[in-house]
Amino acid sequence: KSKKAMVDAARLADELRAEQDHVTAQAGAKKGLESQLTDLETRCGDAEAAALKGGKAAMAKMENRIRELESELSSVQSRTSENMKAFTRAERKVKELSFAQEEDKKNQERMSDLAGKLQQKIKTYKTQIEEAEEIAALN
Repeated sequence: KSKKAMVDAARLADELRAEQDHVTAQAGAKKGLESQLTDLETRCGDAEAAALKGGKAAMAKMENRIRELESELSSVQSRTSENMKAFTRAERKVKELSFAQEEDKKNQERMSDLAGKLQQKIKTYKTQIEEAEEIAALN
């Protein structure tokens, strides 16, 4: 019995040693994994901070670009408005000048007609004067 107990004790001691070795190996592996986890968490935190910082910088850059484009749009709209006003003024001036030209043409035609009538009267008067002179010369 005592031999059997000693064999059992030796077997249990070997199993205990094997378990202890296994636990020690597992504890070492656990510490290694915990170290890797801590390192990865730190790197992840750094990456998140960098991404957040980069995201904020990109947002600020985009907001600045939006403000620049809004300013440029406002400027273009202002110039377009001024150009439309100038176009309207020029169009009105063209209409006024066209109307004035038509009036001048009508006046010139009336003057030409009047000049033609006056030329005809002058011819008639010359003819009458010549006839009167011939009559006076005969008397």
